[in-house]
Amino acid sequence: MPESNDSSEEKYSSLLLQNQLCFPLYACSKEIVKRYKPFLDKIDLTYTQYISMMVLWEEKSLSVKTLGEKLFLDSGTLTPMLKNLEKKQYVKRERSQEDERVVNISITEKGLALREKALSIPEQMSKCVKITKEEAATLYSILYKILS
Repeated sequence: MPESNDSSEEKYSSLLLQNQLCFPLYACSKEIVKRYKPFLDKIDLTYTQYISMMVLWEEKSLSVKTLGEKLFLDSGTLTPMLKNLEKKQYVKRERSQEDERVVNISITEKGLALREKALSIPEQMSKCVKITKEEAATLYSILYKILS
């Protein structure tokens, strides 16, 4: 005998989109990146290039592996993106002298100068995302808790 509609719905409730934490995270991530696009277009960067440059503005030089760990990106995503940044002369890729399997990435003077052009982007984005600083701090903390 088939199950009644009530218990059947309950059985599958965990599969309802409205009950998925992953969906609003996914949709929000896509929306945030979409909102970055007009600002990043002005400085000729993709979102992935932008977050890579943010790390390089801070670190100046690091291995591609370490960059990938910081950004939660694999080498298949990083390598072509870094090659594009190198073509733009924002970064330089070099094999390590100690271990040639290791590729190091360092920021160039042109890449460092790009930081000035990017300086207004966080403020512009804060106008696009309508949450308070306190809410942003809480969300940041929760998201990094999930990532770890």
